[in-house]
Amino acid sequence: MLNFDGAAFIKSAASPAGFLADGVPQIAFAGRSNVGKSSVINCLTRNGGLSRVSATPGKTAHVNYFSLPEAKSRKTGAYLVDLPGYGFARVSGDEKLRWGRLMDAYFADNASLRLVVVLVDSRHAPTDDDLTMLSYAKGRYPFLIVANKFDKLRPSERDAALAALRSALGTGEILAFSAKSGEGRDSLRTALSSCVQR
Repeated sequence: MLNFDGAAFIKSAASPAGFLADGVPQIAFAGRSNVGKSSVINCLTRNGGLSRVSATPGKTAHVNYFSLPEAKSRKTGAYLVDLPGYGFARVSGDEKLRWGRLMDAYFADNASLRLVVVLVDSRHAPTDDDLTMLSYAKGRYPFLIVANKFDKLRPSERDAALAALRSALGTGEILAFSAKSGEGRDSLRTALSSCVQR
């Protein structure tokens, strides 16, 4: 098992030269710039200051690595990897291109990557960028879809919202999550620990 409460920031990589390739399993988080990736990581680790949360979407312009120790030792059991968000219209074309190249380089032949966590907004239909990201992950690595901001839905809306996402994304497994309330945290922790142990 992984000790999520012991998570620590390791480094930011602005180019492929800075990527970690030390054989430790990696779990990558991908999603739109405003979907709340940093908030999900902070909720998952119970550390509100671990991953920087910006009021301005699109600020995660690097590949950020966080270590997760094994539950019974100080040895690093896995890295959480926060990837640059996509789909933010106010970012320049050159910056979008740079981010895209960085993402392509990260995913290319990454033998340490065990799981891609694709974050979507539980309240809205997936965007074309979401579908592209999911299609990319499907062909290369195991993936898990996490529907964030579930707390913002009324109880009467929840089942329908998940059903609509399953239909649009073409998959039956979606984990409902709320970075605000912590709903889904234990289930996500279990899923991530399991992927590393396989």
